[in-house]
Amino acid sequence: MSTLDVAAGAIRRDETVEIVLLLAFAGGYIDAYTWIIHGVMANAQTANVILLWVYAMAGDWTQAIHFVPPILAFTVGIVIAAWLRRVAGERARALSLLVEIVFLITVGILHNRLPDLAGTLGISLVAAMQAAMFVKVEGSVCSTVMITGNMRQSVENIFAVVYGGAPLGTLRKSAIFFALCAVFGCGAAAGAFATKAFPDLALGIPVVALLIVLLRCEATPREVIR
Repeated sequence: MSTLDVAAGAIRRDETVEIVLLLAFAGGYIDAYTWIIHGVMANAQTANVILLWVYAMAGDWTQAIHFVPPILAFTVGIVIAAWLRRVAGERARALSLLVEIVFLITVGILHNRLPDLAGTLGISLVAAMQAAMFVKVEGSVCSTVMITGNMRQSVENIFAVVYGGAPLGTLRKSAIFFALCAVFGCGAAAGAFATKAFPDLALGIPVVALLIVLLRCEATPREVIR
């Protein structure tokens, strides 16, 4: 979607602030869940790679290998998302949400029966599909599974307004990116609380968030809202 389209009020339903904030909440939530339950990150593969090599250089190969499965699962999730975009076109996002929901429900149901890494594999795959499918908010590139890029864009937009004479509308973009960071953090906090309080049911919350996203995306014409 071009900048002119966004300026004219044409915004894809899956790029609206409402949808992206729900996804950011789910992204922070499942990262907290996998860290507490499995000791790895579902979304932040940078952290997994760093910890893998930190333990490897210390000679603790057992702990180092612990971080390999989520990295591989994340890779598989990206491949599946790319395949869905190729074969399903505009339906790819809805299908990816269905796959994510099914995986989370499956992991949640089998929480007490699956080995730790099996649960991590499913959740990392879900995180990868979300990262690959939902990459924009109102036409601007963003992330719903990590905050680094969102934080950078929020600060840069404020700087552009204060020192570069950018249009005041740029402040709205900054506020959106800041909200993404804040909601991601709220999701992580909720995930940490729920995982400690009721671990067997904790994954029900991101499932509900993803169901709302799916229903909202399908409730109106897929191309644009005005």
